[in-house]
Amino acid sequence: MRRLLLLLVFLSLPVFAAAPGDEINLDIGTPPVIIVKHSLAQRTSRLVRFYEVGIIGLGNDGMIKMRDGSRLNLAQRQIAEKLIDQENPDRNSLIYAIAEAHGGQSAEPATRQAQVKRWKAQFHSGWWIEDGQGIWIQKP
Repeated sequence: MRRLLLLLVFLSLPVFAAAPGDEINLDIGTPPVIIVKHSLAQRTSRLVRFYEVGIIGLGNDGMIKMRDGSRLNLAQRQIAEKLIDQENPDRNSLIYAIAEAHGGQSAEPATRQAQVKRWKAQFHSGWWIEDGQGIWIQKP
């Protein structure tokens, strides 16, 4: 009876890791993914101010880039650059953490492609996105 109960408890637990070769689950809930997502979420409201006025945008590679810093004074520019310097390593860490849950380094290219696609879809209308040729366009 005790073994049956333990088996039922085990089967009811959420699955945190994916088997190699599975489709990339960007919502996988491993502890490293959760930690990085929390860090990214903490920074979002500060980034939005710069997205909305077109100062920063989403690069074609999924990283945040300075698009037009000419309207910023020195202090504002330093804030924007610091946010970018914090954001991009966390974006890479998220991709690596998701890939690790899907079998490791071999899953990284597919994970990166899927995550960049998601970030582009999540970007709001009017925010700037870099295309494959390095040209900035506003998302319709």
